[in-house]
Amino acid sequence: MNIQELRKKGRDKLIKANVYEANIKADILLQYVLGMTKTELISNSLSEVKNSEEEKYIEYLEQIVKGKPIQYITNIQEFMKLNFYVDENVLIPQPDTEILVEETLKKINEKSKILDLCTGSGAIAISIEHYAKSKTKLEIFASDISKEAIEIAKKNAEYNNANIKFILSNMFENIHEKEFDMLVSNPPYIERNIIPTLSKEVQSEPQIALDGGEDGLDYYRIIAKEGYKYVKLGGYILVEIGYNKKESVINIFNKYKEKYTEIKCIKDLNKQDRVIEVKVK
Repeated sequence: MNIQELRKKGRDKLIKANVYEANIKADILLQYVLGMTKTELISNSLSEVKNSEEEKYIEYLEQIVKGKPIQYITNIQEFMKLNFYVDENVLIPQPDTEILVEETLKKINEKSKILDLCTGSGAIAISIEHYAKSKTKLEIFASDISKEAIEIAKKNAEYNNANIKFILSNMFENIHEKEFDMLVSNPPYIERNIIPTLSKEVQSEPQIALDGGEDGLDYYRIIAKEGYKYVKLGGYILVEIGYNKKESVINIFNKYKEKYTEIKCIKDLNKQDRVIEVKVK
């Protein structure tokens, strides 16, 4: 079987299974198996494929049909125009989260100390460091409860030549540094009973990175209750939220009116509520 025939076979299989972006995923998988770029895939369309390569490709297609995210097969995800290693131990960074990074970058001064809570793959902390290090003196800390996630984040930091201090910590438990200029976080925020209704792909991601408790707000309560102790006066806390969490998260921070001011919501490019920003007073 040649590349053109196998490419069609892959596309047809994913289309039949109603896989989202079937053609794109079929092509990405074939590029991955054959070690080719998309241009090479097309220009070598009549070249014969080895039986072992065809078998591997079909095996990966089956995994996609069963709901495995393609990023967990290729072990790569682009975020903020950088490449990150991902596997089943970390949440797959999504474009919606880029607004959190962009808003953080706007607030960075010539010398900034930042904490990324619930770092996962490290995408947020590493992206901030990458785009700000040439303009300012940065000190960035990133924490996660998962030892496996911290190891992946360290790998991504090394790959992207980023200087990040990683901490294994359940929220603030092992955070001994204080006086941060900013605390940023994309915490778990999906309601526990909603998770089983999500797509098979999303359910394949680590539950610990999705489950925000019964109402999806557990981690915002912790951040609001403890965050100001770690951020200097006049500093900021920025958290990503689900599209339907704006009022709930604002209300949580409003319970600590003596500690926070200038609470506002920032929308993403799709005009969905995406980031809550508060100033520590």
